[in-house]
Amino acid sequence: MNSKVTEIAPDVYRISMFHPAYGIQFNQFLIKDDEPFLMHTGFKKMFSATLEGVSSVIAPSELRWIGFSHFESDECGALNEWLGVAPRAQALCSFVGAMVTVNDFADRLARALSDNEALEIGRHRLRFLATPHVPHCWDAGLFFEEKDRTLLCSDLFFHPGDPEPIIESGVVERAREAIIANLTGPLAKDMPYTPYTDSALHRLAALEPQTLALMHGSSFRGDGRAAIMSLAEIIRETIGKLQS
Repeated sequence: MNSKVTEIAPDVYRISMFHPAYGIQFNQFLIKDDEPFLMHTGFKKMFSATLEGVSSVIAPSELRWIGFSHFESDECGALNEWLGVAPRAQALCSFVGAMVTVNDFADRLARALSDNEALEIGRHRLRFLATPHVPHCWDAGLFFEEKDRTLLCSDLFFHPGDPEPIIESGVVERAREAIIANLTGPLAKDMPYTPYTDSALHRLAALEPQTLALMHGSSFRGDGRAAIMSLAEIIRETIGKLQS
């Protein structure tokens, strides 16, 4: 697999690989700054492709921070490979993630972030929001780049295929189709609907993101608040009703 690199917002680079066996894209996001930040490591077996993409933007050894939403192979499977090529790099994750999984798995201790904690990386500032079970897993959290209002969405708005790098319409419709398709089959029930789901999504919408950086599928540029509120309604009317 080869990586495709696209700047989707100022200093925010989408590094995308299409995996034909899965039929979906795996997208990492690099924020180029004084202390470069990588969101998602990708699978361990995809490390060379991700490394190729990062190398087209910065020297990999300069990487300082490695973020991910939750402990899963596509989120952080290649974490130790990145720690090996970037001597100053450190994982960023939730307190739960650091305590329960990451600090046992990683070759260097992670920096555990509190809910709503901000991190200055140079021109950009990242805010961490703990979002347990959104999109899934107890340790989940998301990062919001405040300068240009980019929300790093992890699995939210998932849609399959090998679509274009960024779109300005249609992301909600694509997500709706994927959610309905995933209600049955071997990977069904990937996202739980809990008493906290709506409030977590409404909190993300209140950030009023201008760019949504999706791990699987096209990123979206536009009214992020409206898109997230629509997604919340879709999840409530599909997954929520199924689990009630």
